[in-house]
Amino acid sequence: MLALAMVSCQKSEEKTPPPPTSRALAPEDATGLFPYRRLSTYGFFEGEIKELTPTDEVLPYAPASSLFTDYAWKSRFIYFPEGEKASLTDDEIAFPIGTVLIKNFYYPSDFRNPDKGRRIIETRLMIHEEKGWQAYPYIWNEEQTDAILKIVGGEMEVKYKDYSGKDQIINYIVPNKNQCKSCHNQNESLAPIGVQVKHLNNTFDYGKAKENQLVYWTAAEKLEGFEGPESYPSLINYEDKNQALAERAMAYLDINCAHCHRAEGPASTSGLFLTFDQTDKMKLGVNKPPVAAGKGAGSFKYDVVPGKPDESILIYRMNSTEVGIAMPELGRTTIHQEGVDLIREWISQLEKK
Repeated sequence: MLALAMVSCQKSEEKTPPPPTSRALAPEDATGLFPYRRLSTYGFFEGEIKELTPTDEVLPYAPASSLFTDYAWKSRFIYFPEGEKASLTDDEIAFPIGTVLIKNFYYPSDFRNPDKGRRIIETRLMIHEEKGWQAYPYIWNEEQTDAILKIVGGEMEVKYKDYSGKDQIINYIVPNKNQCKSCHNQNESLAPIGVQVKHLNNTFDYGKAKENQLVYWTAAEKLEGFEGPESYPSLINYEDKNQALAERAMAYLDINCAHCHRAEGPASTSGLFLTFDQTDKMKLGVNKPPVAAGKGAGSFKYDVVPGKPDESILIYRMNSTEVGIAMPELGRTTIHQEGVDLIREWISQLEKK
């Protein structure tokens, strides 16, 4: 059992305390209000917390493609309340109250040899409360013994060696609680991104076996209504160069841009919709002038100019870190060069179709 039974902004003494066998710390170690002040209090991980070894009640997961966050590596877990399961209807997963999504951001000291050590920067929790989803950022201490709730977010310097052995320094920014809604926004309500069907309908390595994640959840009695992998959309990993260029580009745009650029997102008025299944060229930005010209458009006229990536606003904004120009607006302080190269190649090929 975990210390988290039901989460809400009420005093902890009104909640049923965890049983003595709980792996979590005693509730008095918390602030007196949910969420807990310390990540360790939830009891999501066993042994040394920095190892991020989940308890039996916590399942690892991963979307097929990952949102770019200043080259940070990520590990993701989900906690389902005891005896509860999610339900799948019309390609949408409804999670029970008390579900917790756990996303850890870290950097290996040397990308060429991850086993040499790592520094965990932050853990973001999304908790399904009675009034909907809530997001809580936790920042890890230097000793890597725990992470503390920081509603206001934070900023820190991160150093690592990249794949070429070059020293890198990043001014890493942890978003504050309110900023989380900038991306996790569906019809003006906070909503998860990575646990959508299209991102989970793929194979995951569980260590002892490799299995489709939704099949695994169903077998573990954590999901009902799943009718088999072939019945649902499935995105690819945009980093897989063995896949078709167009599919890789759409997978990249979907995970990095479509949480805003879709009909239900905060950028719906832009007319630029970048979901993986978008086929309308105008909605993809092809020869489409921006709705609001200005600094963000630079001197360019169209979102996407077929065959001319360097005349496309999409590339201009992806290739910038300047406030008011850079897209996405949050979540990065560096340019994702590999992502820019991918979308540039895709735009270059558009005129040939």
